[in-house]
Amino acid sequence: MKRLFLLLIIMVCVKTIFGQAPIAQQVGASVQITAELLQKENLLRDEFAKKGLLWPAREVYIRSFKYDSQLEVWVRNNDNEKFQLFKTYKVCVLAGTIGPKRVDGDYQVPEGFYYISEFNPRSEYHLSLKLNYPNESDKILSDKTKPGGGIYIHGDCVSVGCIPLQNFQIDEVYLIAMGAKLNGESFIPVHVFPIRFNNRQSLDYYTKYSFDDIDLQHFTAGLKPVYDYFEKNKILPLIGITPNGDYDVLN
Repeated sequence: MKRLFLLLIIMVCVKTIFGQAPIAQQVGASVQITAELLQKENLLRDEFAKKGLLWPAREVYIRSFKYDSQLEVWVRNNDNEKFQLFKTYKVCVLAGTIGPKRVDGDYQVPEGFYYISEFNPRSEYHLSLKLNYPNESDKILSDKTKPGGGIYIHGDCVSVGCIPLQNFQIDEVYLIAMGAKLNGESFIPVHVFPIRFNNRQSLDYYTKYSFDDIDLQHFTAGLKPVYDYFEKNKILPLIGITPNGDYDVLN
């Protein structure tokens, strides 16, 4: 415990010298987790520099692939740049199956286009980032009285419908996202896809899984244009929602 407090004191001195508090000290986590985040932040700063990225992050985009059990963090320095892949993380546990979340208690990870709506530094799952599920599409297509909620990217590697990571991984994702938030990115986008559409094994699995499910095929067909647009341009498209709840690329 003495070592934890000593590390915190050292970082306070660094703030005094350089005029800016580390992101880790602005998170609001426990003393122990803050100490871990301080160490992680030093490593992230070096990794960002090697990739030509500014620390703290200016703009962040997160996307996850359910069947492939992956979560990507993309970063760029300003609006005039393309996003650059910073790192791909392994998602620990897959809850539910391919397809969107439609009712409370279905254990499904949502699919669609969201943003981080809450940072929880005192989560029972280490650290957690809440998604704004149900979004406007979900409100149209999901159960009208019990669509469910409480969907997070979090630590502790357990899940009943969230996107779980190992603690050392959520430490990084949380710090990167918090840095972008403090730099003015109010709505950090998080896109959740059923599969990587350019992965043959994943595509074959999805084709077999959805063979007799016309509704699922229709829903996924509305997600793919957003994936394709980003893959081609490395910037995000404008996404609209039709009156029947479908997603629509507007540019």
